[in-house]
Amino acid sequence: MTAFTVRRAEGPADVEACFAVRGAVFVVEQRVPEDVEYDAYDAIALHVLAVGPGGPLGTGRLLYGPGARARTGGPGIGSLGRLAVTREARGLGVGAALVRALEDAAVECGLSAVDLHAQTHALGFYERLGYEAYGEEFPDAGIPHRAMRRALP
Repeated sequence: MTAFTVRRAEGPADVEACFAVRGAVFVVEQRVPEDVEYDAYDAIALHVLAVGPGGPLGTGRLLYGPGARARTGGPGIGSLGRLAVTREARGLGVGAALVRALEDAAVECGLSAVDLHAQTHALGFYERLGYEAYGEEFPDAGIPHRAMRRALP
């Protein structure tokens, strides 16, 4: 198993590493347009980065607070998103570690729950982490999604 660490992205180099992972996964692999993948919320989000001996392995972001209200479920609810793991790191536990790091950050911010929009093929992954789907399926960047939520301790 590859050793890795997950940390909050600090500074421009870490944020660029997060964007590089998202570009490889969403823009290149899934063909999400760049102007859809990168948005104004990136500037106010809390980003996390998984790093192994060979470099960045994954990333995700948490939106919360007044500047993110349009993307969150309301006061006390954060929005977990842009979770991406490089092809080489899939199956190593990186995704689950990123989700848990974002949840820990949400608890530190005083949030009571986290919402996310999961690609339908990833519903089982999030369900194993305690998330419950709600609402109807909807397209996001041309990919089927479902809304999910997990209450935080």
